[in-house]
Amino acid sequence: MDTERLYEEQINNIIEMALAEDLGHGDITTEILVPPGLEGKASVLVQEKGVLAGGAVAEKVFHKVDPSLKVDLLIKDGTEVKPGDIAATISGKVTSILKAERVALNFLQRLSGTASETGRYVTKTSRLTASITDTRKTTPGMRLLEKDAVRMGGGKNHRLHLGDGILIKDNHLAALRALGMSLKDIVATAKTNAPSGVTVEVEVTNAQEAMDAAEAGADIIMLDNMSPDEMLRVVGLLPIQVRTEASGGITLANVQEAAASGVDIISIGALTHSAKALDISLKLEPQTLKFF
Repeated sequence: MDTERLYEEQINNIIEMALAEDLGHGDITTEILVPPGLEGKASVLVQEKGVLAGGAVAEKVFHKVDPSLKVDLLIKDGTEVKPGDIAATISGKVTSILKAERVALNFLQRLSGTASETGRYVTKTSRLTASITDTRKTTPGMRLLEKDAVRMGGGKNHRLHLGDGILIKDNHLAALRALGMSLKDIVATAKTNAPSGVTVEVEVTNAQEAMDAAEAGADIIMLDNMSPDEMLRVVGLLPIQVRTEASGGITLANVQEAAASGVDIISIGALTHSAKALDISLKLEPQTLKFF
């Protein structure tokens, strides 16, 4: 199966699970109150400044509920938005629009929140060379969508899953050091056994560990919870071909300093685990309502 088709299947599974959670027992309010022949138009309204993401997913939600609904995406994912912007319109059966509303907005709000938070970090570091990336600290089941949202906000993706690159972290080091292996031994073993083209990254906490990792052949060295001054010193000690990553304790308040240290990558878990959902609502347009 090709990658694109697999991706689409995974997205469809996420949407179907979300719809089953909300609509699996029906929509008793809509079903007993709203006439099935009532049709009209609704607008998706942006209520605060940010970056839009999840429009394509929201469209899929509406079409899963009712393929006859007409969805017009008026603003592309990755676009900066402001209060009052109309992100999309949906036309068709009011019962279908109401049944899909919450799930569609859940995706749209949360993914736009991630894109918006990413955009804030990217803006802070726009004059520097470091890339802003996400981590695997994602909502269970939502990883593909959240990592898409990071890209919509101008960021880049770190590992998609555990098979997507070798990253030797503190607990790997602790387990192997208990067996008598040094950091150099661990990195060298990883380099020897790594499949062709797979990078080896290792987490370090001080300058000596960073130099040991570089000497053993690490491709990327993660500087864990170091201050900007410490990062600057370590980057200056390492060979130019070794890439460096800042991780841990990075916030909007210090990300610019971290980037100025010369690191190549800044990974931030908060892009996906702590982003505030963007305020987006759906409103029916009363003047469009009519029976068919």
